[in-house]
Amino acid sequence: MKSSLRLIWMVMAVLLTVSGLTPSTASAEASHNIQQIEQFVKKQQELSHIPGLSIVIVEKGKTVYQKGFGYADLQSKKPVTADTLFEIGSTSKAFTGLAIMQLEKEGVIQRSDDVQKYIPWLKLTYQGEPQTITIDQFLHHTSGIPWNSLTRIPESNADNALELTVRTLLDQPLNRKPGSSFEYATINYDVLGLVIERVTKTPYDVYMKQQILEPLGMNRSFVGRHQVQSTEVASGHKIGFMQAQPYTAPIYRGNIPAGYFITNANDVAKWMNVQLGYDSNHAIDQEVIRASHIPDQTVAPFDQHTYYASGWGIMKEQNQRYVFHAGENPNFTSYFIMKPDDQIGVAIMSNLNTSYTTNIGQGVMALWEGRKAANNHTDVYQKLDQIVSIVCIVGGGFGVMFILSTLILVRKMASRQRIRTSLNVKRLLVLILHTVIVAGVLTVTIVMPKILFSGSPWSFVRVWGPTSFTVLLYEVFAISIIYYVLGVLLCLTRKTKTKH
Repeated sequence: MKSSLRLIWMVMAVLLTVSGLTPSTASAEASHNIQQIEQFVKKQQELSHIPGLSIVIVEKGKTVYQKGFGYADLQSKKPVTADTLFEIGSTSKAFTGLAIMQLEKEGVIQRSDDVQKYIPWLKLTYQGEPQTITIDQFLHHTSGIPWNSLTRIPESNADNALELTVRTLLDQPLNRKPGSSFEYATINYDVLGLVIERVTKTPYDVYMKQQILEPLGMNRSFVGRHQVQSTEVASGHKIGFMQAQPYTAPIYRGNIPAGYFITNANDVAKWMNVQLGYDSNHAIDQEVIRASHIPDQTVAPFDQHTYYASGWGIMKEQNQRYVFHAGENPNFTSYFIMKPDDQIGVAIMSNLNTSYTTNIGQGVMALWEGRKAANNHTDVYQKLDQIVSIVCIVGGGFGVMFILSTLILVRKMASRQRIRTSLNVKRLLVLILHTVIVAGVLTVTIVMPKILFSGSPWSFVRVWGPTSFTVLLYEVFAISIIYYVLGVLLCLTRKTKTKH
């Protein structure tokens, strides 16, 4: 009997020891992962020049990690916190996609419907022929709308900005036949936003705030800048001369359904938990959530093993499934990634336009899962900025040289060391050649964005490109004018003949 009792006590002791060790082991592993994550993030932040970013990780319905890095505002040194608000760019699309799925569940719309059922005037053509485009095709970016339709979205804060944006499509032919293939075009979701507005007879921003954000408890999130009533909004930045430069972007109220939701880490945690099946408010039917994660596989994948769903990219490889999306605005970026099978979600929001935000999000997810994070990322904006910055410095040197040469020439003219002369054939030919060279430089400068960036105008590049691009534009014009004036003065004057 005593031996039996002793055996029972020994088994219980072992069980208690194991049960006591398991949480601490898990805790130690999580602590190690967090340490690696923070080292990784700080290194990437240094490389990218991101002023401030916010990270949140959820797992099995709980926020397991949240931290702000750097500054919400560089000038005031205001730190990023869980309450700091960021524009989230195209990760906004999932909210619009969810609203469409919900309206279908309620029987208000059908995704197989022609969009003209709801917007009768939206008649689009491919190769001169009118096309039928379904709601589903707008959801999955298979409508045929070209990606560079983004460049024509009007700056506007008007109440009818959404309709103004969609109307820009009327004089743009489709790039491909609807339903034939994938082409990411942000304005697809502005069309969906207008559909929501039409069928609910409620302004899009009001509907989304009342029917999506508030029921989910996302009470500190906003549908567009005009809704914001908070002092917690981070200051936006973009790269310029290899540093983060404060930048206030124009207002594109007509692009809100595709890219201008504003939120913070606390609310994003709620959003990801709902996507992963943890909806404490029971605000959204989980069947609708699951349906919004079903990708369109009727077309080729837009990336390796990756198809597009309703505002989400869905990647499945080696039995691993990830739901993700990146967001990019002129002065903010974000990246949300979730692994539904393990009920893990990671969100990154930053106040700089940089692809490093996506790299950080992917790296954090990898580290949390115990894998290695990629440390060899390069950012196109940074590379372009470095090149343009060097060109600006070299150009500035030429500008100074031309200014000094012009001042010296004017001084010689004032002292009669050079006097006016008539144009002979040689001087006239030189002047014509000089004019052609300057005109050629200015023409190339004006059309350069269209050549390098698939038809994008300078107005678009000034908003989306590094600040060094704008400086380069003005610098080229200024140097060209100074150089032209110098050439004209040289052609119209000659040295005074020295008397012997």
